[in-house]
Amino acid sequence: MSQAPKTVLSDSGPLILLAKLHRLELLGKVFGQVSIPKVVFDEVVTHGFAGGHADAHLIKRFWQQHDWPIEEVSETELESWRPAVTLGAGELHVLALARNRPGSLVLLDDELARAEARRLGLSVKGTLGALVAAYRVSCFDFEELELILEEIEARPDFWISPRLCREVLAALRAEAAQAASS
Repeated sequence: MSQAPKTVLSDSGPLILLAKLHRLELLGKVFGQVSIPKVVFDEVVTHGFAGGHADAHLIKRFWQQHDWPIEEVSETELESWRPAVTLGAGELHVLALARNRPGSLVLLDDELARAEARRLGLSVKGTLGALVAAYRVSCFDFEELELILEEIEARPDFWISPRLCREVLAALRAEAAQAASS
């Protein structure tokens, strides 16, 4: 088994989706602890409250119960690097923190942000990657993972491609079939 990353930093997307799925606890089970920049907290909680989003309450309570870090990003960290693509504030702050922390894993769903993270040499997972990681450490069985991915496919308030959900399931089925034939 590979060594756990020293630091795990999340953007808002994975937090919002996991909260909507009532699966925030998977973060601790899979990654131990997750840090978020203050701008991500403000986006998901402060703006979430203002927009009347129930997931904002879940995320705030979860972060308070776990006492996980909410980190400020210094102007120096932001000014010392210019991304190759246009990023949202949360993505920019996540990557600014992670690029100075060797061995970091970033949780990002936006494909441009993921490409920038890879360009910086960072490890990247999205919401689906976090769910697959949870499955791999036996947080739930394959049938439950299928149900979760079917829910993601069916929900209009989720921005993950149904095609990607199907591809993940197909890859896991192929992996299971190969393991069974070995």
